[in-house]
Amino acid sequence: MSLLTVYHSTVYRYREPVGLGEHRMMFRPRESHDLRLIRTNLAITPQPARLRWLHDPFDNSVAVATFEGTTSELRFESTVTLEHFENSMPDYPLEEYARTYPFRYADEDFPNLSLALTHHLSDESVSTWALQFLDPADTTDTMKILRAMTRGIRKEFTYTRRLAKGVQTPEETLRTRRGSCRDFAVMMMEAARSLGIAARFVSGYIFVPSSSGLAGGGNTHAWVQAYLPGAGWIDFDPTNSIVGNRNLIRVAVAWAPEHVLPLWGTYEGSAAAFLGMDVTVTVTEVEP
Repeated sequence: MSLLTVYHSTVYRYREPVGLGEHRMMFRPRESHDLRLIRTNLAITPQPARLRWLHDPFDNSVAVATFEGTTSELRFESTVTLEHFENSMPDYPLEEYARTYPFRYADEDFPNLSLALTHHLSDESVSTWALQFLDPADTTDTMKILRAMTRGIRKEFTYTRRLAKGVQTPEETLRTRRGSCRDFAVMMMEAARSLGIAARFVSGYIFVPSSSGLAGGGNTHAWVQAYLPGAGWIDFDPTNSIVGNRNLIRVAVAWAPEHVLPLWGTYEGSAAAFLGMDVTVTVTEVEP
């Protein structure tokens, strides 16, 4: 078990005072059997006229702020201390019928997994790329496919911290052989779906110990979860070749990345009024 503190700051700067529209935040990690929140604090400047919380259709925790008046700077600061329990089980207990690929999900699972099996951004090139991870024989160990895919992206692609909004198409990531963590997550998600394996997008944070060689620190992080009968949703981080929850702190999950933006909102004013945005994320280990 590790005791971690996540500090996430976002500051919007404007050339002149502007009115603020509604802003929605996904900063609060998802509590589970492997993650327990100890303390949380959300500071917003200027103070919102109203702050409310809700759970979205994926059961992610969302804070919604509305404002009055004008400002030339908008600041969000989230500080969370949590207990993180790493899954030390080396092998996942898949149901017998799902241990080898291809397999078919149980009839009762299909209604809940249909959107996790639906292609959103993929074309034939990504499907072709995914086929290389299958054994020439009729069947392949299911976990072997996903582990090899996770390692393959880390080995064959170059990570770059891309500040532009949005996500590259999987085809562009495949063609350029480079991308951000969210680009790699989307490509692996679509590749898994092309094989008939249910997958979803995960947004959160990563703890990067010194000299670990892990990428994605200093900002929010993204990876993939695949649903395997018997084991449930398993984390796969293709940016760092991580299988399981090691160093990963989940905040939000969805079928597509546009549903798990850490922060989004509007302002009333000219486009030229916006000067820029500064984001700072630190994840540190603290003594119990």
